[in-house]
Amino acid sequence: MCGIIGILGKSDVTDQLVAGLRRLEYRGYDSAGVCTIVDGAFQRRRAEGKLDNLAKKLALDPLPGRIGIAHTRWATHGAPTEDNAHPHIVGDVTLVHNGIIENFKELRDELSAEGRTFASQTDTEVVAHLVARELERGKSPIESVKAVLPRLHGAFALAMMFKGHDNMLVGARLGAPLVVGIGEGENYLGSDALALAPMTQKIAYLEEGDWVVLSREKIDIFDRENAPVTREVTLSGVSGAMIDKGNHRHFMQKEIFEQPVVVAQTLQAYLKPLEGKVALPIPEFDLAEVKRVTIVACGTSYYAGLVAKYWFEKFARVPVDIDVASEFRYREPVLEAGGLALFISQSGETADTLAALRHCRAEGQKIAVVVNVPTSSMAREADLLLPTNAGPEIGVASTKAFTCQLAVLAAFAANLARAKGKMTAEEERDIVQHLAEAPAALNAALAHDEEIEKMAPLVAGARDVLYLGRGPDYPMALEGALKLKEISYIHAEGYAAGEMKHGPIALIDDSVPVIVIAPSGPLFEKTVSNMQEVAARGGRIVLISDAAGIAKAGDGAIATIEMPDCHPLIQPLVYAVPVQLLAYHVAVAKGTDVDQPRNLAKSVTVE
Repeated sequence: MCGIIGILGKSDVTDQLVAGLRRLEYRGYDSAGVCTIVDGAFQRRRAEGKLDNLAKKLALDPLPGRIGIAHTRWATHGAPTEDNAHPHIVGDVTLVHNGIIENFKELRDELSAEGRTFASQTDTEVVAHLVARELERGKSPIESVKAVLPRLHGAFALAMMFKGHDNMLVGARLGAPLVVGIGEGENYLGSDALALAPMTQKIAYLEEGDWVVLSREKIDIFDRENAPVTREVTLSGVSGAMIDKGNHRHFMQKEIFEQPVVVAQTLQAYLKPLEGKVALPIPEFDLAEVKRVTIVACGTSYYAGLVAKYWFEKFARVPVDIDVASEFRYREPVLEAGGLALFISQSGETADTLAALRHCRAEGQKIAVVVNVPTSSMAREADLLLPTNAGPEIGVASTKAFTCQLAVLAAFAANLARAKGKMTAEEERDIVQHLAEAPAALNAALAHDEEIEKMAPLVAGARDVLYLGRGPDYPMALEGALKLKEISYIHAEGYAAGEMKHGPIALIDDSVPVIVIAPSGPLFEKTVSNMQEVAARGGRIVLISDAAGIAKAGDGAIATIEMPDCHPLIQPLVYAVPVQLLAYHVAVAKGTDVDQPRNLAKSVTVE
């Protein structure tokens, strides 16, 4: 959600700032802006909508300056208008902000009572006024920031510049990520390493409550008590090439097709094929003593957790609770001693999930985290870190991060089962063998891309679509419906197939496509029975199954999508592909913005 980049450069920085914002587009945004210092004064350009609108303004009215900050905004307080776009300028300070200032109304009322006026509806402008007021009282920029930060409640990442100071950037973070990039005679701030990738690989991650003062020559970091601190400098390993679409039309399409490779990369870290063993990082606690697992996640990561619930209970015989992060803390959950809390997040910065993690930590739970960013806030706070190796995911709708999460969770379930004495060495060997088959099965699933593209118009004209599945295929029905909603804006719902007759079947008529996920196996006949109930009421069936399943139940469907025959363990990974491709091709047929769907953000860093 939102993106920040700041540069202290040797030459004009505007082109680099805009390029950095483009690398942050995947986070979601609805306006953008850039500000530099020219001859000691601020120069700013802002635009509503996509970055191309800002680029057009800059082409007509270029912006020089060797220091600058830039921002892509996802609206929270105030509509996505140019007036509400960042950077905000008040007096001698300009700043950009990610996150939310929860006490902004109280602060705004205080400032308004003093006669200060506001040019926007944003919570961000309040911060600018607070800093400007301290400057007007005679304090230096650094002393002004030091006075204001303790007054801000909520989650924020800030980058600031000061009039007359063309060799100073100030940044601060609390609950929202911010990284420092280190160059040669140049230094940088960014929301993540990806924003800075072409300029530097040397990154320092600010910790909770940190703030930083950058010049071209040095970097000074302070903790929330204003004490000077040193943060580890690491090599990010992120390159600009990693965010190139290659020969694909959209990032989402590219990322769908990357899944065989990235799942293989992820599994390489968790499997020992020659030994027939699953090998996790050694946790800071005894897995054998885990009595209950509590899974917490949001969106697509939550559906990965639903699949994991089946695996943990089947293999390890450990009871599992699962909740969406935004509800978890507020229902006052009962967390037993000896419990393991498992958090799943692509970014590792999702605000609701991070807050739930800290709640579980305070309640004495051991913490395991599945994340795609091993330097994220969640990763740094985990007792057991289980990274995925999906690489940067630019498309807002998660694809390869989801299948990599499933791969890690399957390995974790097997490891937990062995630790609990519920799985023999021979059974573990079988699990390893089947997981190792997943990349090839994903490749085979992708081979059906063209036939899915051809049948997408059958769904594209619908107003409502239903998805059905049983067992681990029920979460896949939920995921398929979410994908279709996210990028095509068609209303879609996923249901456990047996629940159709308990209400949703009333929705069925000949205008409603029903996507049935039904690989052959022990649940196949039950699912087909539910499918026939739909067909009898005029529902237009799209059956996703293997060759045997299609031969048995494909008659009467308006379309079938054939998947490779594969072991039930890896079916959720494989059947993710057709629901992703179907959503993608339907969205393309409708002409929607596939990579940056409206109203959505990649990483939701506010509650």
